[in-house]
Amino acid sequence: GYDIANYRAINPEYGSMNDFDDLLNKAHQLNLKIMMDLVVNHTSDQHHWFQESKKTKDNPFSDFYIWRDPVDGHEPNNWLAAFGGSAWTYVPERKQYYLHLFATGQPYLNWENPDVRQAVFDIERFWLDKGVDGFRMDVINLIS
Repeated sequence: GYDIANYRAINPEYGSMNDFDDLLNKAHQLNLKIMMDLVVNHTSDQHHWFQESKKTKDNPFSDFYIWRDPVDGHEPNNWLAAFGGSAWTYVPERKQYYLHLFATGQPYLNWENPDVRQAVFDIERFWLDKGVDGFRMDVINLIS
């Protein structure tokens, strides 16, 4: 799916990292290129960053996502998610709403935060160092 919980792992449905490394090596032996599908406008709500971000407003990941205070006791605005319902979900721990333009389980990253940008660049570098030839950037036109 597109709710990424770990950017440095292979979904077990598709095999292991060893399987991926074998695929990459064999493809390169055949002069084929491998592009990774990379989603960086949102993560899974199970991702470590989000799990930390939702705890408090004062931890290193607190500003990794787009959070807004309630307005008159409800969502900050009337935005709708692509899959239906509000684009905002309330988190009692923070007493705030987070933005998700698709599914509730896909909180949007805050690209205004330079730490988010650096974390994504580090993820890209991880895969490029493995030998991946490029990326397909999913819904990149909706970033931030």
